Amino acid sequence: MADTPSEAADNQSPAQGAEGQPRQRGGRGGGDRGGRDGGGRGRGRGRDDRRGGRREEEDDGIIEKLVHINRVSKTVKGGKRFGFAALVVVGDGSGRVGFGKGKAREVPEAISKATAAARKHMIRVPLKDGRTLHHDGNGRFGAGKVTVRTAPAGTGIIAGGPMRAVFESLGVADVVTKSVGTSNPYNMIRATFDALQDQTSPKSVAQRRGKKIADLLGRGGSNEAEAQADAAALVE
Repeated sequence: MADTPSEAADNQSPAQGAEGQPRQRGGRGGGDRGGRDGGGRGRGRGRDDRRGGRREEEDDGIIEKLVHINRVSKTVKGGKRFGFAALVVVGDGSGRVGFGKGKAREVPEAISKATAAARKHMIRVPLKDGRTLHHDGNGRFGAGKVTVRTAPAGTGIIAGGPMRAVFESLGVADVVTKSVGTSNPYNMIRATFDALQDQTSPKSVAQRRGKKIADLLGRGGSNEAEAQADAAALVE
């Protein structure tokens, strides 16, 4: 009987030393840490790749502006799942602009989704002299109402929040705006785009009416030479 416990103790000591639970826990813990470290390094490389891709996208002349980001949650059986919703405005700075929204579990992925959606839905807005709008306009979406007005050179962008991001991406240098009704960035952006889509240029109006641009600009007592000069200098 005495030999059996001692033999068992002798057998257990090396077993515990070599294959004991503490070392197994340590091994699993080390494996988990290694897996987490490996996953972290993988995510880091993914972020670096995305950043590199974003730099390439900026090199092609597209301006990207993050307007709003919000944390959202979804209630499921096990609790809540948190994510992020991003609103992004993109433009080429010379008359094209678009906006998009994206939702994901991580912020960089949500921004990339919103940017991709914005690039797919860009619109072209005619600009006067490449710096301001051709005429005043009103836009509305939901409870949001916006007013955009053309402005002389040197005025700057009189706008705030989401509307400023739209005009900076569009390439407008002089504009006066007013937003009434809501401060929701989504509704403000949609109302602004509703006003921009109604913008027309003298060139498009002349083509639609079958006339020359000088004929449209030669009103208000201006002579034909001045009207032709204004038409020649007109930049859509």
